[in-house]
Amino acid sequence: MTTDTDQAPQVILTGGEMLAWSDLRTEEPTDSGPLGALAAHVVPAGTRVLLAGPHEPAFLDRLTHAEVTCLLRSRLDGVALAEHAADRSVRVVVGGPAGLPPDETYDVIIAASGLGPVESIEGTRLGWDGVLAVLADRLRPGGTLLLRMDNPVGLHRLVGVSAWYTARKDDQWTVDGVLDADHPANLDQVRRRLTDAGLTPGASFAGYPQPEAVTALIATGELDRETSAGLLDAVLHNACSDGYADRSVLQDPARLSGDALHAGLATALAPAWVVLARRGPLSVTELTDLPVALVRTGPVDIGDIEVVATGQGWHWQVTPPSVRAETAAGPAYRDLGVLAGPVPPGRLLRTLLLDACLRQDLDRLRALLSGYARWLDSFAVDGRVAGAVALSGMDNVVVVDGERFAVLDPSWQATEPLSVDVALARSLWRFAAALLTGGYAHPWPSTLDLAGLTVVLGGVAGRELNRATVRVAVETEAAVAAALGGLDPTGRQKLRDELDALEPNSPPPGPRSYQQLYEAWLRQREELSRIQALLRWTDDLITSRERALRRADAMIKMLSGSVSFRLGRLVITPARWARRAARALKRRLRKSLNQRVMRGEQQ
Repeated sequence: MTTDTDQAPQVILTGGEMLAWSDLRTEEPTDSGPLGALAAHVVPAGTRVLLAGPHEPAFLDRLTHAEVTCLLRSRLDGVALAEHAADRSVRVVVGGPAGLPPDETYDVIIAASGLGPVESIEGTRLGWDGVLAVLADRLRPGGTLLLRMDNPVGLHRLVGVSAWYTARKDDQWTVDGVLDADHPANLDQVRRRLTDAGLTPGASFAGYPQPEAVTALIATGELDRETSAGLLDAVLHNACSDGYADRSVLQDPARLSGDALHAGLATALAPAWVVLARRGPLSVTELTDLPVALVRTGPVDIGDIEVVATGQGWHWQVTPPSVRAETAAGPAYRDLGVLAGPVPPGRLLRTLLLDACLRQDLDRLRALLSGYARWLDSFAVDGRVAGAVALSGMDNVVVVDGERFAVLDPSWQATEPLSVDVALARSLWRFAAALLTGGYAHPWPSTLDLAGLTVVLGGVAGRELNRATVRVAVETEAAVAAALGGLDPTGRQKLRDELDALEPNSPPPGPRSYQQLYEAWLRQREELSRIQALLRWTDDLITSRERALRRADAMIKMLSGSVSFRLGRLVITPARWARRAARALKRRLRKSLNQRVMRGEQQ
């Protein structure tokens, strides 16, 4: 065992370290996100913690209240971690698990990157079970293990363009799949392996949208029970939409995650699982004190959004409390400080509307849209709505008890009040865009454009909207989206152009789904076929008119050469001359009479 004194005295080299390799591939440090927030929950103050495997340097910032030892296989990562924590007492051990100080145990062991990256390929390979046995042996009685396990048949592999078994990256010396018996392949197998290692499995969480970038952790028990909860629907949809933005995928991951939730398969298809295990019996408080969901959205410094279970249902909780930012720069902002109350139960309005469209249920659509419009009216003052209600789109409103409406996440706030019609038209336009560009079946004519369908939806809601109002609503949507996304003027103009260019046959914004691109191509082909049919009909009409004109011209030429036509001209021509002469004589007489009258008046 040696100490790397040239770069960082805290780095201990135990042999088998990888000198030129780094597991941290990101150019800029990223936030620890929900995994770090969960780790902070399970690490009491003053405990001894082992971070096994690569973790972002920011992960250490969550554990300032504990004594931390980091076990890495990369010397480069060890130096970076030691430099990040130079002002704190953090020990960094580089090498395999066998290089840990002998007879040293820990209160909490965290392997948030899984067990694969814990051991070095330069040393003796222990395998998944071997590494787990070493870590379990280093846990003190009553200690806690936090372990992340990737799902070999998770959503990320179902939507991936390239097959997982074709991986050729430098860090993939072996490609693990369900056929690898050394690795557990599902959550139940993970729990059995933990039990075999002498640990008691406890709470578990499903991680979305990707194993290496978890932005949402949801308790698996709640995920399996609350399959219609609007909160879980929105969390999965937003996590997958943002996590796969501008990526090429086989099918829409947000749509697939929603379907998996309603089918009770969201846990089974989660890209990753996070499991807590105890060396000893579990306590009741350990299972009830953990959050139901941990979500990271927006900038790194905006705070952690958690959902906790209470005797009165789910409640929002933000740590640390967010401070409202300056709002003068745009029409919208986010204030997480308002997330302190109960989470409204119910189903997501967007999901209910899509379901009614697919089933051609006009009565249900009329009831939902008219109820939503009346709900907006109830908050109006002088025809304008403000705050969270002004920005409450279909994807942020839940229907409670089938009748009442409530804002799901009230942290999105409008800087200035919006007209009720503009707020309604903005929500309807966003839903119409999702409906048409997503290729969903619906009960209205396929020739409607986005503005036309928005006007129709307004009529279903009992409102007379026009295209001018829809135009203002689209401009408002572009401004709000730019403000919430923190876009610069160039980005705002690009977003505005993209929204203006949306057509019913356009692919939906966001992930480039091959399935949806194919559906968009089919719609474009149908539109081209319709236009071609119209062109053929127009061409046939023009051709028939030209033929009729040619026949008439031929008839005129034929008649002009006949004896009767010539006799007619002989009779008609003198009559025309006489008619012209009479008109000329009449004009002269009228002129002479007018001159006489003027002379008489002058005399």
